[in-house]
Parts: sequence; C-alpha cells; structure tokens
Amino acid sequence: VQVVESGGDLVQPGGSLRLSCTASGVAFETCTVGWFRQTPGKSREGIASLREPWNTPNYVDSVKGRFTISRDNAKNTLYLQMNSLKSEDTAMYYCAVCLRVISATTTLEPGAYEHWSQGTQVTVSS
Repeated sequence: VQVVESGGDLVQPGGSLRLSCTASGVAFETCTVGWFRQTPGKSREGIASLREPWNTPNYVDSVKGRFTISRDNAKNTLYLQMNSLKSEDTAMYYCAVCLRVISATTTLEPGAYEHWSQGTQVTVSS
C-alpha cells in the first residue's frame, strides 16, 4: 500500500491551496478517507473525512465553510480544497485511507485509519 500526498506550499492569509492524495494497493472506492493536520508539540487533529459507502462529509468546526474534502475514485485520489486560509492553519497535513474497523463510530480520530501519507507542509504567512 502506498499513499502519496502533494500540494503543500507557502500561501498568504486569505489565499487558497489544494492538497491531493493518491492511494495504491487498496480498494480505494470502498474506503473512508480523511485529512489530518499536526503542529509541533500537539497531537494530530482530524479536520475532514468522507465516510463510505454514503460519501458523507464530516468537518471539524475550525474548517467548516472554508475547506472542502472530495474524491475521484477513478483516479484513487482524495483532495482537500482550502480557502480563506488563516495563519492558524499552518501545519503538517496528512491524508489517511481506510478505517481499521469499518463500523468505527468516528472518522476524525487518527487511530481509526490504517494507511497514511508522508505529510506535506502548509504554511500560511505574509
């Protein structure tokens, strides 16, 4: 299984960025997927997920209305569109695919996922 992420960059406050994450070696179309972020000294935070088979999105309050999670199953790719970026969005961002337990009650807990990307840095600064 390989999960490769891209798209991190330095962006000004108020700007936009799109992260991509491509998975191979898994039945991607059947997997719940999620985006997480982490800053030094803090635990990894779940920010968005898409729950299969219903493709139901879930967002943490701090990104609601600004971030959008989506997927293209034909490309085995997950996206995170980030708009109206703030300095507090600065973090290392990770994507995760496939729940360890399909019936997991939460999709924003890091421990719920089986496969992870290497992470990409997003820095929001003027």
